[in-house]
Amino acid sequence: MSRIHITFGIILIIVGGAAYAVTEFASWTAMIPAFLGLALVVCALVGMLHHIIGALLGLVVAIVGLAGTAMNVVELGSLFSGDVARPEAVITSTIAFVLLVLYAAFVIRDMVITAREHRNPAKLA
Repeated sequence: MSRIHITFGIILIIVGGAAYAVTEFASWTAMIPAFLGLALVVCALVGMLHHIIGALLGLVVAIVGLAGTAMNVVELGSLFSGDVARPEAVITSTIAFVLLVLYAAFVIRDMVITAREHRNPAKLA
C-alpha cells in the first residue's frame, strides 16, 4: 500500500513543480499539488508503521485535496470556451483532482480487500 502513497505522492510533486515552473515561479498556489504529494509521502511513512492509519490519513489528504481543487475543476468548461482568467490553475487542478480520485479509489479498494481478509482468515491459507 505504501507504494501507492509514494507513487501518487511523487506524481503530484512533479505536477506541482511543473505548474510552478510554467507560471514562471510567480504563483505559490501552483505548488498545491506538490504539497498534497508531500503529504501522501508522509502518509506512506506512517503506513509503514501502521497500515490502516496511513491509509486513513491518505484518504483525509485526498478529500481535502479534492475539496480544494474542485473550485478550479468547475471552471473546466470556461477553459474550453477561452473565458478563464488562469488556465494554468484550471489545468493543474484538474490533473490533481483526477489523480486524487484515482488514489482514493485505490486506497478504498485496498482497505476493502484487507477487511475481507481479516474477516475470513481461513481463505488466506
